[in-house]
Amino acid sequence: MSEDRPAAPPIPTPAAAPPLVLRNGRLPGSDEIVDTLIVDGRVRRLGYLGQAAAGIRSVDLEERWLIPGLWDNHVHFSQWAQTNQRLDLTGASSAAAVAALVAGWAPGVGSGETLVGFGFRDGLWPDAPSRALLDAAAGTVPVVLISGDLHACWLNSAALARHGHPEHPTGLLREEDCFAVVRALAEVPDTVMDAWADSAARVAASRGVVGIVDLEMNWNLATWQRRIQGGTDALRVEFGVYTQHLERAIALGLRSGAGIAETGGLLTVGPYKVITDGSLNTRTAYCVDEYPGLEGQPGSHGQLNVPPEELLTHLARAVAAGLRPAVHAIGDRANALALDAFEQLGCPGSIEHAQLLAPGDVARFARLGVVASVQPEHALDDRDVADRYWAGRTDRAFVLKSLLDAGVTLALGSDAPVAPLDPWVGIAAAVGRTRDGREPWHAEQSVSRQAALAASARGRHRVLVGDVADLAVCEIDPFVASVPDLRRMPVAATLLAGRFTHTAL
Repeated sequence: MSEDRPAAPPIPTPAAAPPLVLRNGRLPGSDEIVDTLIVDGRVRRLGYLGQAAAGIRSVDLEERWLIPGLWDNHVHFSQWAQTNQRLDLTGASSAAAVAALVAGWAPGVGSGETLVGFGFRDGLWPDAPSRALLDAAAGTVPVVLISGDLHACWLNSAALARHGHPEHPTGLLREEDCFAVVRALAEVPDTVMDAWADSAARVAASRGVVGIVDLEMNWNLATWQRRIQGGTDALRVEFGVYTQHLERAIALGLRSGAGIAETGGLLTVGPYKVITDGSLNTRTAYCVDEYPGLEGQPGSHGQLNVPPEELLTHLARAVAAGLRPAVHAIGDRANALALDAFEQLGCPGSIEHAQLLAPGDVARFARLGVVASVQPEHALDDRDVADRYWAGRTDRAFVLKSLLDAGVTLALGSDAPVAPLDPWVGIAAAVGRTRDGREPWHAEQSVSRQAALAASARGRHRVLVGDVADLAVCEIDPFVASVPDLRRMPVAATLLAGRFTHTAL
């Protein structure tokens, strides 16, 4: 049997949820009390409904706010599900501090196991990562530490030997060398990983999430078929396809937007993903200007992972097969090259991240109809690194308001585990451009609460009759909530096609 058809017997497509009335709710920005009738998974009526017909379930929202369900438009779901199993490095301010954390964890690592950490950001460290530092901290225990932006891995000698880089001088692997290590770490037994994924999906539902775009670097069709058929039903999933699997996807006739049979309407083919450059913190985002301190050195402009002619060939192949392109581009030069490819092909698609844009490229996004798939929390994670390495250019970094004003469609996401899989975190970052009590960073690029909600809910900022009943219920009106309240928004319930996936009502 092909691995594209799991051995487990498929569960039947579930019947539509029974009719439901959500009583005494409020819509954002309004004090009017409304009832919501849901039939066959869609919103059929909004307003005062009177006495419900016999046999129709009724749930009292007690004047809480009803909003469209939220999407995270860019996640690496298996890596996110693994995060709780890994050493947290997010607070480390130096290589020495990381080594101290590793030294504390290493004695608890079992024989043959690898110590895996996540979240270091070395862009502003006073000292440099080195294999010798980790060797001293962990000895013969293999250590793999993944950067917070997923574009670098720091390994000790034991791990370098295990992953095929025994002679690497520093132990700091970047881009494809790092991605290969991350893919190897994902080779956890399916039963274990699926349990972690199911738990992570339910946590996401508790934050009002109804769907994700999973851009994990694996063959995601089989993974999500297995998970959904095994009972993971809290989220809709659109799965991405990478170049190493492109011909396989084409051979199977996969087309973006097509549903996958026997998954209860939960699984859909997503985009074809290409990573054209690196990241800011790793100093591999491909830029017009050189990085300070690297002038004249190889890679001083960052790293272009896919040359323009190769990018065009890959995108043309995918588009001809019906797969929508999603192009990772962070530096201004990488974004310009990605837009060039979209212009030559004349096709729709998205640029993932779009962090630094050349003057004039905002207008090109709009003219070409390219979606800006952005992660607002990255602006707050990277503000100090950007001020250092993109000095004098941060007025065109993370330009959400400029893109929106130009008529560009925004799609908000987290890039989890780079940022938490929690759309409220992204909404708060987009609206406030600040956290932790700091002054807003380039406040001129803040967007409205309505715009941020719409960019997190597939263009919807208000529930309308006829909508699919993918909904969330909030304790605070998101249109008037403070930025701190948006970040920690209490979610009372989440519904998927009228079926509760989370409830605290």
